[in-house]
Amino acid sequence: MDHTNYIAKSRASIEALKSANLLKSVSINALILGERGVGKLTLAQHIVNAPVVDARAFNDLLALIETHSVLIVKNFHEITNYKKLKIALDVYKTRLIATSNMDISDSIVDMFFSLKIVLPPLRERKEDVTPLVEKFTAEARCMFDDTEHDTFSLSIIAPDLSKNAYSLRRSVYNAYLMHSFGEDEVLTMMQNFISNKIGGRNDYRDLLYLFDVPMIQSGYVKFGSQLAISERFGLNRNTLRKKINDYKDRLKID
Repeated sequence: MDHTNYIAKSRASIEALKSANLLKSVSINALILGERGVGKLTLAQHIVNAPVVDARAFNDLLALIETHSVLIVKNFHEITNYKKLKIALDVYKTRLIATSNMDISDSIVDMFFSLKIVLPPLRERKEDVTPLVEKFTAEARCMFDDTEHDTFSLSIIAPDLSKNAYSLRRSVYNAYLMHSFGEDEVLTMMQNFISNKIGGRNDYRDLLYLFDVPMIQSGYVKFGSQLAISERFGLNRNTLRKKINDYKDRLKID
């Protein structure tokens, strides 16, 4: 995976990339802030090609400072001794590109950094989502060595932005895998899931939603109305209406 391929389509990402490109030409320390999964490390690796060290491994960080002219330090808020770190950086003239998903006091920022970049979450950078989905889809195709599913459509993906790129990548991989499943894989997956659920007195009734909900949901997507679903499924309209009411908390119907 090319970690230096920082995607910038939204205004916020474009501005961040401009700052990063400036940092490629000037040797100053910089701090990149933002939630987990917003691309902090990717942007840092766009700026410099350097070893990445976790601030929680403080002794390792001090050792690397002695032997490297530039480092990427993630989780900078986890530094346990800022004074000792500052002395080491000054002695060995080591440049720092740091990332953090937590706020850091202005006094610490001023002590170490000449520039601060803040990356907003993906939910505020919607223009970046589609190219990231395309990137993760290409990753999935390569990872699974799959040349048979060129019909995979991005429209079947429900992007999960709750944890930024982490949850988005997972939603893409899940959609890609499910698209590639055949009947045998679906039945095996259902059997494994149900095997972990059964053991009560009313299991058949309680687990029937595993068939009914996706069936009704698919019917709405394909046919558009209860009348059409009941006709196509050969299901009494009152029975269908009761099922929809029973599963109202599980169905995603507008």
